[in-house]
Amino acid sequence: MTIVKLSNGDASRHKEQPITSTDVLIIGTGPAGASLACFLASHGIKGIMISASSTNADTPRAHITNMAAMECLRDIGLDVECNKLATNGMNMMHTRWAYSMAGEEYARIYSWGHDPKRKGDYEAASPCQPVDLPQTLLEPILVRHATLNGFACRFDTTFVDFVQDNEGTTSRLRDEISGSEYLIRSKYLFGADGARSEVFRQAGLKLDVRPDQGLAYNVHLKADLSSYMQYRTGNLHWLLQPDKEHPLFGWACIARMVKPWNEWLFIVLPERGKELDFEPSNEQWLGRMRDFIGDDSIDTEILGVSKWRINDVVAETFSNGRVFCLGDAVHRHPPSNGLGSNTCIQDAKNLAWKVAYVLKGQASPSILETYTTERQPVARGVVTRANSSFTHHGPVWEALGVTLPTPELRTEALNELTHPTLKGRARRAALQAAIEETEHEYHALGTEMGQFYQSTAVYTDDETSSFYSPEVLAEDLDLTLVRSSYPGCRLPHVWLNNAVPVQRVSTIDLAGKGFALLTGIGGEAWKEAASLVGNELGVSIKAFSIGFRQDFEDVYFDWARIRGVDETGCVLVRPDNFVAWRSKEVLRDGCTTKLRNVMLSVLGLS
Repeated sequence: MTIVKLSNGDASRHKEQPITSTDVLIIGTGPAGASLACFLASHGIKGIMISASSTNADTPRAHITNMAAMECLRDIGLDVECNKLATNGMNMMHTRWAYSMAGEEYARIYSWGHDPKRKGDYEAASPCQPVDLPQTLLEPILVRHATLNGFACRFDTTFVDFVQDNEGTTSRLRDEISGSEYLIRSKYLFGADGARSEVFRQAGLKLDVRPDQGLAYNVHLKADLSSYMQYRTGNLHWLLQPDKEHPLFGWACIARMVKPWNEWLFIVLPERGKELDFEPSNEQWLGRMRDFIGDDSIDTEILGVSKWRINDVVAETFSNGRVFCLGDAVHRHPPSNGLGSNTCIQDAKNLAWKVAYVLKGQASPSILETYTTERQPVARGVVTRANSSFTHHGPVWEALGVTLPTPELRTEALNELTHPTLKGRARRAALQAAIEETEHEYHALGTEMGQFYQSTAVYTDDETSSFYSPEVLAEDLDLTLVRSSYPGCRLPHVWLNNAVPVQRVSTIDLAGKGFALLTGIGGEAWKEAASLVGNELGVSIKAFSIGFRQDFEDVYFDWARIRGVDETGCVLVRPDNFVAWRSKEVLRDGCTTKLRNVMLSVLGLS
């Protein structure tokens, strides 16, 4: 057992203490920390993760798991279990605006791929489907998988502080059951400890903090509304009551399904632009929840109330030396678009393979610099989109009249929607336009799936033009997923099969865990190069030929349409399923040399 002496000016830290050693230490067991442990474990890395809490999440904060995150989980075989525990996708069909859960409806919009006009876009984008899986169910899946595959997990354990040097970090932890402190020496330290991340603070990282949009409350409750839901299917319900004098703390509400149809999270918005100087009592919350439910005969039980800020926060950089932060520690935003835990999981996926390759000596430590380079712009885009989506509900409220100062004026405006007048026509048109704009929240396929990386871990020297061509820029990149094999893009999904058909397989399934190279008829030299270069560098490069009577059949010719290279060319895919490089065609007598140079560049070894 090694003895270490720490000193940062605190005399209590000068005493010698026993120290435990591990490759990686993860602070936090939420979607970011636990998924990071899972992805590291898939690369053979072992470590320790801790949580100050006594157990996994006890409130269903995050719930939408989109296709991008599901692809990450599919890579380690967890998509099947997630689908088993998730709510049936048909219960995610709509987002509604209504007076109450039992009352009149104002409008609704298809959501999460259920719009008949958008179903094809979603099916073409991924082999996975978006699911509603509350954080209370997702976290145990992740933690269990990580602990079964090489990670130790300690709850009731608080991160106190750390010091780092050129070789690693030494962290002080406190066991909250015994009160004793101990030290862990790790090669890398990861802060996945949420919006008040102590790791982030002590690492000296900086935040770009923009004005928030006020306060919100989560009211977790039990109420059996199944008798009302047959014709109200949807996991989000905006509840607005313009004719009432609403309490300051309960101006509007988003009723979010947790379990159909008897467990809910009512996200309650206080009156806009005002701050509360009191905490509502349980009786006040219960009364307001019954208003929003609209049926006093429904037994309602409040399980808990918590409050949060509608943040607009992104870190300027995600790491300092051997300390890396991810998830809510580096990006915070409202739940609009359902991007929270999904972005956390994708942070972890991006970071895990790079750390694993460095730990195994397969990549230069310089590759870790690309984590911030690639993920920080994504985080800024996510935070901007989520805040914009929240802001875009303003026109809906205005069209329904709920922003007017008195119940009389609000009721008059609401009734105006029924009038055969110019004002009535204008208000109806405004409502339609405002509801249609929310498609950028509920069908933002481009925002969910269209991440594009530009860094030294992507090789673009052979490209003759930028990915952001006029055609790409002409698209609404929030709504539209531009599927491409351009380096830095997500590997396009298409379904493949065998000459004698068996269970179909996605291009996504051919990649993942290690590098993969996809080629076609006439590209046999690339497969040989993949074997030679992989053996030389000690890196797995799986190689597959796609085409007529090849390793996999392009049964719908979708790969031929989207691969972006000649059938003799190749597409090199990183372990996180993003394209690292492509060659337009086979190179005569130069495939091995070219692939070697590309791999050395991507891994930071050149």
